[in-house]
Amino acid sequence: MSKEKVVLAYSGGLDTTAIIPWLKETYNYDVICCCVDCGQGEELDGLEERALYSGASKLYIEDITDDFCENYIMPCVQADAVYENKYLLGTSMARPGIAAKLVEIARKENAVAICHGATGKGNDQIRFELGIKALAPDLKIIAPWRDDKWQMDSRDAEIEYCKAHDIHLPFSVDNSYSRDRNLWHISHEGLELEDPACEPNYDHLLVLGVSPEKAPDEPEYLTMTFEAGVPKTINGEEMKVADIIRKLNELGGKHGIGIVDIVENRVVGMKSRGVYETPGGTILMEAHRQLEELVLDRDTMAVKKDMGNKLAQVVYEGKWFTPLCEALRAFVKSTQKYVTGEVKFRLYKGNIIKAGTTSPYSLYNESLASFTTGDMYDHHDASGFITLFGLPLKVRAMKNLEVNNK
Repeated sequence: MSKEKVVLAYSGGLDTTAIIPWLKETYNYDVICCCVDCGQGEELDGLEERALYSGASKLYIEDITDDFCENYIMPCVQADAVYENKYLLGTSMARPGIAAKLVEIARKENAVAICHGATGKGNDQIRFELGIKALAPDLKIIAPWRDDKWQMDSRDAEIEYCKAHDIHLPFSVDNSYSRDRNLWHISHEGLELEDPACEPNYDHLLVLGVSPEKAPDEPEYLTMTFEAGVPKTINGEEMKVADIIRKLNELGGKHGIGIVDIVENRVVGMKSRGVYETPGGTILMEAHRQLEELVLDRDTMAVKKDMGNKLAQVVYEGKWFTPLCEALRAFVKSTQKYVTGEVKFRLYKGNIIKAGTTSPYSLYNESLASFTTGDMYDHHDASGFITLFGLPLKVRAMKNLEVNNK
């Protein structure tokens, strides 16, 4: 009789490598590993050999980079979805796409369960499991770090467990940061970052670029075009979204763009400190924001800001596959019809400095905005407007005077 199958979200790191023999030993599962490529690149080298050597019967490496960029990143860029004013949702946006691919592989393999290596303290356990529950409520979810049968509580213990199961790989009890990387960003946690009083050691920490102090002394000009809220070209060269982000990562990293040190509120109730590098994403979001300033009306911008904040919270909490998230994305998409045009800016030592914006749908009217009087605007009209606009304040002030004079 064949064994039941489990699909393991596999990264090739120590945690998920140790989980392979643990699943076989503890649950007698046939382990199917699945690594979902969201643009992390070189981290995938040698993965299949490692998974099979560690006891997996098969490894899928599924590239969802374009799907990630077009269907997860861009809706958040268009919404200007930023969690707690700083975090550009790099890890949060990737998890629903990964969950969907894990479910797809589980169905293909007729698996009965999906396993992930997220810890019981973090947000990722929530994001993975909400995605799986929404897409495949019948599948069992195994989270070893919350399983009483999981007895390993350190890298030392995991290394020893692997050795005891004749898995000898070049893992070490190192002092490296805990990192998560995809095309959009890389996050860093651990070491000196665990103490908010300590300054990050950027010389040791940064992966995608340099600190602003070490960026070039000369600025670099950049021109981007958008069509209906989607980036199309950089300096006249047309590219798909994924390649635009790759190019912006290169330029942003070079100029020290997009380095954020944040203490954030995790979904599970604790505060966590991390440093995020999002060089290309920071440029892309600023360019999109720069164009929207020109084409969106005041009321739409105000509501969209609220919806963007709400979407950031929903995505951060792992609620991508919910009616609310779908509705928020639909609203944002409806605002992008006229977000078409060209933005210019220069990159200089961590800064993105405007250098001009144009759009065929620009609502900026020089005749109206100019200090000189134009035909479309009569200064006298403001008198009646202010009278009506300020009427509630005046009525309240008059009533206060009446009450205070009694």
